[in-house]
Amino acid sequence: MRALLVKIRNTLTPQAGLPAAARMERLSDRRGLPAFDPGPQAVVKACTAWLCAAQDHSSSNDGGVARDYSLLTGWAGSYPETTGYIIPTMIALAQRAEDAALHARARRMLDWCVAIQFPEGGFQGGKIDSTPRVPVTFNTGQILLGLAAGVAAYGGVYQDAMHRAARWLRDSQDADGCWRRHPTPFASAGDKAYETHVAWGLFEADRIAPGHGYGAAGLRQVDWALTKQRPNGWFASNCLDNPLLPLTHTIGYALRGVLEAHRYAARDDLLDAAARTGTSVARAVAADGHLAGRLGPDFQPGAGYACLTGSAQNAHCLFLLYQLTGERHYLDAARRLNRYVRRAVSIDGPAHARGGVKGSFPVDGDYGTWAYLNWAAKFCIDANLLELELGHA
Repeated sequence: MRALLVKIRNTLTPQAGLPAAARMERLSDRRGLPAFDPGPQAVVKACTAWLCAAQDHSSSNDGGVARDYSLLTGWAGSYPETTGYIIPTMIALAQRAEDAALHARARRMLDWCVAIQFPEGGFQGGKIDSTPRVPVTFNTGQILLGLAAGVAAYGGVYQDAMHRAARWLRDSQDADGCWRRHPTPFASAGDKAYETHVAWGLFEADRIAPGHGYGAAGLRQVDWALTKQRPNGWFASNCLDNPLLPLTHTIGYALRGVLEAHRYAARDDLLDAAARTGTSVARAVAADGHLAGRLGPDFQPGAGYACLTGSAQNAHCLFLLYQLTGERHYLDAARRLNRYVRRAVSIDGPAHARGGVKGSFPVDGDYGTWAYLNWAAKFCIDANLLELELGHA
């Protein structure tokens, strides 16, 4: 196994012509994580400020949130998919702090999402300027999370957009529960078990507006996804680009969707399925909180870097499993994951990096290479807010 990890790490070779900031960040990361853990409160504050900066500095300047800050190219344009699910986080932060400015930011994100919705209800894949511009199942599900949160927080002005997105997803689903008609052009072809995270959007829409079959459609997808789950909790057909070594990011998506299906339907089999995945993920977390960025069918490491996004997502899921089961090993592993990610976050560095969460640690790993990702900051906030909620349990 060590030989495999060395081989993978050695593929992450230095690249000629890198900007000074990228070279410095790579050199810093190669020294290892700082020992200092800023703690949940400081990291939530820093990541929130970074998301605000990402909205303000989006190169498309439209109210959406910049996809990333790249150490190679600077601020990107707005990213509809992740702006969609940043909205519930921004609303939660605004409500927690009673902060009118954060509420206004959430409303700007919502209004932008409504403005770019296709008439039939779907949303595009990729950044706002990506081509081809076609409706995509996954992205629509993520924006549906934001629209449902917008209706809950701000009322009926977002209800039509929510219904159109939910109906489009419900009506484009195949009979077996899988979505195949509107795949993203920006990932490899094939069925995607991680679209349980799309099902979650339907559960939220059903809570707002029951009686339209949204939740039933979501459960059909989750039941289909469970046909891809092995007894140890690993999912086949569950990656953007390599189904044999899925990213912890897509593992986190799949696990969260199954957990939300249980929270929606209160079915014991769904909790059992989530626990199988969660137990194996927890066992893969090292004592220092490191989780390999890709995990093979036995949850063995498949990458020499950590996918910080996936680490934060899986931390959140393990906290939820602790809440649902009371099993301490979930709580302990989640705290280790959160500490690892927090140690990778600078709370007093350059403006573009302060509060940003890199795609990979080290920064030249193959997920979100050289970039601070808006969704990584969002998931980091979510996981640390839940850790704060749990307190000293």
